[in-house]
Amino acid sequence: MASQPKLASSRPAASSGLDRQSPAAAQGELAWSSGGTQRGRLRMRNLITLRWMVLAGEVGILGVLGVVFNFQAPYAMCFALIGASAWINLLTAVASPGQRVTGEWEAVAQLGFDILHTAGLLYLTGGMGNPFSLMLIAPITLAAATLPLAPVAVLATLGILVSGALAVLHMPLPARAGMEVALSSNYLLAAAAANISGILLIGGYVRQSAVESARMALALDVTQAVLSREQRLSALGALAAAAAHELGTPLATIAIVAKEMSRDPPTPGVKEDAELLMAQAERCREILRRLTETPDATDEVHERMSLLQLVHEVIEPHADQKDVRVEAIVTGAPGVSAPDIWRMPEVLHALTSFVENAVDFATSEVLITARFDAQGVSMEVRDDGPGFSPEVLAKLGEPYVTTRPGAEGSRTGHVGMGLGFFIAKTLLERTGARVTFQNGRPRGAVVQARWARSQIEVGAQA
Repeated sequence: MASQPKLASSRPAASSGLDRQSPAAAQGELAWSSGGTQRGRLRMRNLITLRWMVLAGEVGILGVLGVVFNFQAPYAMCFALIGASAWINLLTAVASPGQRVTGEWEAVAQLGFDILHTAGLLYLTGGMGNPFSLMLIAPITLAAATLPLAPVAVLATLGILVSGALAVLHMPLPARAGMEVALSSNYLLAAAAANISGILLIGGYVRQSAVESARMALALDVTQAVLSREQRLSALGALAAAAAHELGTPLATIAIVAKEMSRDPPTPGVKEDAELLMAQAERCREILRRLTETPDATDEVHERMSLLQLVHEVIEPHADQKDVRVEAIVTGAPGVSAPDIWRMPEVLHALTSFVENAVDFATSEVLITARFDAQGVSMEVRDDGPGFSPEVLAKLGEPYVTTRPGAEGSRTGHVGMGLGFFIAKTLLERTGARVTFQNGRPRGAVVQARWARSQIEVGAQA
C-alpha cells in the first residue's frame, strides 16, 4: 500500500515528553522514595472507633473467661485498666473533631498508648503465654499502612521492647482453681521471638503493599490528569466550529443594522462609525467562513483521521531538530483498504511521548511505522540509540521504572522518574491496544502497539 516518508526532528524538552511529571507528582514520588507514605490518611475518628472495638472485645473475652469458664484472674485490675482506657478514649473523642486528621507524632502517641494498654492487660493475664499477645501487632500494622517510616520504626521498637519484657515480667496465666499452668521460660522467650517476628514481617509486608498501592494510585492520578488535558485540547477544534456556526447569525444582524445606519446617518460621524462597524463585521464573518467552509474536513480533523494523518500529527512537533531524522511510513497488506480511525487523545499523547523519548536517545534516526491488515492495526516506534537497559526491560510499563541507561545516553541529559512509559502504556491499553517493548537488532529500542481493527476503526465502531 501507499507509504509516506517525512523527515523531521525533535524539540529537546516538549511538554508532552515521556517521563515528565507535574510538580505534585514529583513531590509525591520523592516522598515515597524517601520511605514516607502519603499523609492525611489516619483520622482521629478511625482511631477512636478502633479503640472502642478493642475495649469491647477485651470486656467480652474477660467476661467469657470469668463467667463461662470460671477462670481465676485479677479481674478487678483488668476492668480498672479497661475503664481507664475507655475514659481516656471518651475524653479524646470529645476533645477532637472526628474528621480531624492526626499529625504523624500525634498518631504515634495514640497508637503507642494502644500498645501500652494491651501490654498492661497482657501483664495481668500471663504475659507472652497469653495467646492474645498477637494483639500487640495490630497498632504497628495500622501505622505501617498509614504513617511515614520514622514513626513506624518508633512504634515497632516499642512493640519489640514490650514483647521482650512480657516474656519475663508478668502475672500468672488465667486458669481454673487447681489447674494453674506454669509455662517454661524457654517457651515464653520463644513466644516473644515469634511475636517480634510477626511485628517485623507483617509490618514490613503491609508497608510494602501500602507503598506500592499509593505509588500506583499516584501514577494513575497523573495518567488521568494527562488524559483530561488531552481531551480538552482535542475539544477546542469542535468548539471553534460550533462558535463559528452560532456567531454567524448575530454578525449578520449587526451588518444589516450598520448598513441601515449608514444610508441615513444623522451626522457624518455616525456614517463613518457605521461603515467601520460593517467592515469589522465582515472581517469577523470572513474568519468564521474559513472555519466553516469545509465542515466535513472539520469533522475529519476532530473526530476521525487516517493513519497517514495520525503519523504526521505524531511527528509534527519534531520539525526543527537537525541531529536526528524522523521518518514515518504507512504500509498495509495487499488488497486491504486503509482504515479511518477515531481521533483519540490517548493514542496521540502516548505515541508522541514514545517518539520524543526515541528522538532523545537516537543516534541519527527514528522510524515510525503504521501497518494495517484485515485483522488489526499496529504502530511501531524504533530508534537507533543504545536501547533499553536489560535490568529494566522486563519492568517497562510499571510506574517509577527508569526506561533508559541514564542522562549519559540522552541527547537532552534528562533522567526521567519513570512515569512516562507507565502513562503512555496505560493510555494505549485503555483504547484496547497491546503494548510491547523490546530492543532492536543490532541496536536501538522498539515500542509497538497493536489494536484489532474493530477497536480503533471508525466504520467498525459505527
